Amino acid sequence: MRVNLRKTLFILPNLFTLSSIFCGFYATLLCASDPDAEAFYRASLLIVFAMFFDTMDGRVARLTKTQSAFGVQIDSLADVVSFGVAPAVLVYEWSLHSLGTGGAIAAFAFCACGAIRLARFNVLAMGASGAPKKPSKYILGLPIPGAAGILVSVIVANHTVDGPLASSPSLVLGVVIALSFFMVSTIKFRSFKDVKLGWRTFVFVGFALASSAAIALRFHISFALVWLLCCYVALALGETVFHLSRRGVPPQEEVAEERKDEAA
Repeated sequence: MRVNLRKTLFILPNLFTLSSIFCGFYATLLCASDPDAEAFYRASLLIVFAMFFDTMDGRVARLTKTQSAFGVQIDSLADVVSFGVAPAVLVYEWSLHSLGTGGAIAAFAFCACGAIRLARFNVLAMGASGAPKKPSKYILGLPIPGAAGILVSVIVANHTVDGPLASSPSLVLGVVIALSFFMVSTIKFRSFKDVKLGWRTFVFVGFALASSAAIALRFHISFALVWLLCCYVALALGETVFHLSRRGVPPQEEVAEERKDEAA
């Protein structure tokens, strides 16, 4: 009996994807059963592990040359669970529950916007034949792992210093709404798939790393993660303002032009 090595390798990236789903599922369970501060912290760490597995499945697929349309779809389904449902339940139980119905709506909006963002990504990532296209330099909307990462890093940072953020649901509500908007927006975020080492990139990366190290030494390493993710969002906003002021082209027209370039 001959074993098809390619079909066997096809399983590897999907195992990482399923591991990501498990982390999101278990994080949701921790938040659903009378959670305390320690449960919130553990759930946050599980979502961080889910991010690791989510990063590895794509790398393993490219390394083993087993990229497929199936992999794109199951990866998005995993992201809905691990970076949509799990963070939404986490932030609701952690802080937003005190706002009642409004908090529940905001948590659902985060999950729903994440699902919409993933569906749009799948449509744009597929070629005419249904096979995945080559990753672009930019992606539309804040990636859902990044949005979940900001929420999780805030919760972890608050836990490490025993901060009062959980008792400030209005502030947390603003963060959740902003992240939901960024996910479904047409703002272009860098994918870092094709980074050119120009002086601008060098200055930005140097500033981000140096400031993150200073914040980690001054406060805690979890605050450095919050700062790095905020820098990522700030970079996208800054580039959007720069290009709009330079070209005077609305975001919708820029998206149309990008699609024409990709089709060509």
